[in-house]
Amino acid sequence: MARLLESKTRDLAELTIAFALIQIAEWVPNPLQRVLFWTTLAWVITTTILAKPSAQTLGLRVPKMRSLWIVPVALLLGAVASGLASQLHTLHSFSGSMLSGRLRGYLIWTFLQQFMLQDYFLLRVLRLIPDKPAAVLVAATLFASAHIPNPLLIVTTFVWGVAACTLFLRYRDLYSVGIAHCVLGICLAVCVPENIHHGMRVGLGYRHYRPHAEPAQRSQIDQIVSTDACVIAEATSLRSARHALP
Repeated sequence: MARLLESKTRDLAELTIAFALIQIAEWVPNPLQRVLFWTTLAWVITTTILAKPSAQTLGLRVPKMRSLWIVPVALLLGAVASGLASQLHTLHSFSGSMLSGRLRGYLIWTFLQQFMLQDYFLLRVLRLIPDKPAAVLVAATLFASAHIPNPLLIVTTFVWGVAACTLFLRYRDLYSVGIAHCVLGICLAVCVPENIHHGMRVGLGYRHYRPHAEPAQRSQIDQIVSTDACVIAEATSLRSARHALP
């Protein structure tokens, strides 16, 4: 009983610290934002390694055939949404979005988000709340809360959080869920007008969004935070002019 209480206390502490670091990082400007991002990532990786989960538990084994339908369905939904957006004249390019020119960084970031949601938040919440539907709702709520104050992303990430957690518990396939997240995130960015999703930004970046700002300017990046194109893209593409991603 004492060991179980100690385990639950540790899970709650790890969750609280990780979520607090994420929230703080979203509301501070660079360069402190980058420091907090890498601090959060180091915390998550270290505490995950210390927990010694199996690759199967983390959904990192080669996916089985039964989960491979997830990506085609995401592509189909994206195609349907793009067709509707084209008819409604809201379909646009990445020109004003944080995703512009950083698709590789965005794909990496979607996998990191899913790792955080499934392997960090969901697994710990499940140990705190053994009821699966309740744990899924709590994890999805935490995921949506990380997108404050962007109303569109709060709603869409809660819905996706519920779907992604449910799929993960059924198939233990982080790869398919991560790719689907990338596809649907890109779809949202190009189908919904910029003035609604504010360039997919959250936190301080949402408040500082300017609809006609040039996306390539370094000055615009100083106070940008986005959960859907976030610091991983910045860290990989903005280390220096010489090392920027093409």
